[in-house]
Amino acid sequence: MRLKQLSLIMLIAIAFTACKPKDSFTIDGTFQNPGTEKKVFLYGMQNSSMVAIDSTNLSEKGEFKFIRKTPSVDFFRVSVGNHEFMLIAKNGDGIKLEADLADKTMAYKISGANEVDKLSELNSIRNNFAKQVEKLQADFEAKVAEQPQNRAAVLESMKPQYESYINQLNTQILKFAKDNKGTLASFYAMSTLSPQDFEAELVKFADEVKEEIKGNPTVDAFVKQMALLKTVQVGQVAPAFTINTADNKPVSLSDYKGKYVLIDFWASWCQPCRQENPNVVKVYNKFKSKNFDIIGISLDTDKAAWLGAVKADGLTWMHVSELKDFNGETVKKYQVQAIPTSYLVDPAGKIVAKNLRGDELDAFLGKTLR
Repeated sequence: MRLKQLSLIMLIAIAFTACKPKDSFTIDGTFQNPGTEKKVFLYGMQNSSMVAIDSTNLSEKGEFKFIRKTPSVDFFRVSVGNHEFMLIAKNGDGIKLEADLADKTMAYKISGANEVDKLSELNSIRNNFAKQVEKLQADFEAKVAEQPQNRAAVLESMKPQYESYINQLNTQILKFAKDNKGTLASFYAMSTLSPQDFEAELVKFADEVKEEIKGNPTVDAFVKQMALLKTVQVGQVAPAFTINTADNKPVSLSDYKGKYVLIDFWASWCQPCRQENPNVVKVYNKFKSKNFDIIGISLDTDKAAWLGAVKADGLTWMHVSELKDFNGETVKKYQVQAIPTSYLVDPAGKIVAKNLRGDELDAFLGKTLR
């Protein structure tokens, strides 16, 4: 009798497994404390961008469901109000998503598939960081409330702790990506890192996974971009260019052969660039007599704004611009994704350093230009 009961249970389990759709995936979700939010959207990847592909309404219990098909394992995002929840799914997956919309850290639980489970592990790492930062923010606000006149000093005193949290998070993300190489979750982890701070790691990662995760459009686009970025790594020959000055005189990188030259990508509208300019002026004045020069390449589209900033900031070196924002040919050639971005090129035309700021640039030149 017990054997018959066991066999019946096994048959039921097999039947449920067999009935699970293999040509689509499902997302069953529950949101606590949705407030006035009623509409839930599902986003999918198209041409490396997230676009809305479906929508539904929350039930009175805060529940919703999506059933979709996908050509291959890919990224999806569930959005409700200002909350966004990243997922990875493939046909045959039954994914469960749970979140409390009152949670400021936007933490969420996902389960039901291998990639989703990996993503859940990554989320735990990031959620822990978010909680640490939230506590640090609360401590900051409390101290400022007690000493409003010392806001700047309090901020400066807490900055090392914040930077420590950032470093810990980045270290854990790199380890996660290494331990889970070959999964979309590892790719997503790497995509959360700063391209400027982790350029070498991202280029290396692309080389390692270009065959393992081949075929996913988003990953393929990343691999292609990293291949281009590889050409402007430290140690590579700086790509040649010729750009006009404001009065249409051509300036070429080859004009500076035999010198150390800083190629500085910036713009008048870029506040971090303008804040860094006094440091660049200081370095230029200190080393311009020691075989050092600068070419400023502006991403401005407004010629007057560009020239106004050059004058206002006292930038006395050579300035050129394609006046095309991030769409200029030289900007693309150097894979500039954000500004300020800079390349230090040696007399032989090789890139010897990237994105050195303030004291770092001063120290590097002081050691090099003796």
